[in-house]
Amino acid sequence: MESAMRDTYEPTDRTVPTRSKDRAVYDRERVHALLDEAYLCHLGFVRDGAPVVLPTLYARVGERVYVHGSTGSRPLRMANGTPGGAATEGGEEPGLAVCLTVTHLDGLVLARSAFHHSMNYRSVVIHGTAHPVTDPEERRIALDALVDAVIPGRSRDSRPANPRELAATAVLGLDLAEVSAKVRTGPPVDEPEDMDLPYWAGVVPVVRSYGTPIPDDAMDPSIPLPEYLRDR
Repeated sequence: MESAMRDTYEPTDRTVPTRSKDRAVYDRERVHALLDEAYLCHLGFVRDGAPVVLPTLYARVGERVYVHGSTGSRPLRMANGTPGGAATEGGEEPGLAVCLTVTHLDGLVLARSAFHHSMNYRSVVIHGTAHPVTDPEERRIALDALVDAVIPGRSRDSRPANPRELAATAVLGLDLAEVSAKVRTGPPVDEPEDMDLPYWAGVVPVVRSYGTPIPDDAMDPSIPLPEYLRDR
């Protein structure tokens, strides 16, 4: 795609925010980094004329984001051309118009006034048409990436899906063409006349952490904890 040759994504009417435009980010490397740091997204689409938003696992490979699910799930059936999917013309492959969002919450911003309370965050919004992935090699790459998105290296340390499981699993691919990030950092922004008010103001950092892995009771106790889990 043309945008893949640039260092930034081209802004569009849907990716330029109506408020706080100075927080918008179109830098390709920064968008990729924000996507790669998380693994939970919210996938929005329209079903029977009403909006639906589903939380789901995702993974980025190059200039495409993948989500997966059961072949019987509604968004995946819609993407395959059932009622509610994106319109197709001239023999084009079926697809589903979606909006995929990823959000990192970095801090709670407490201001002197209720109006200026906020959050420090980093988010990515992707608009486009998600298409079913049918090529066997691309499906394999996508499914491995989805496993590794949660714990890097896990796809090599688990049994691959068998033919029955693959037949029950659908994968959607969404190109990173119409995409933007938005970032808010720093302290609260209070009104000048409020600066001397006797209220605590500042930022409460929010961090992601992992607990000690809990082994399955049915697992052979001689199996050691993998290196990729010890690193966490």
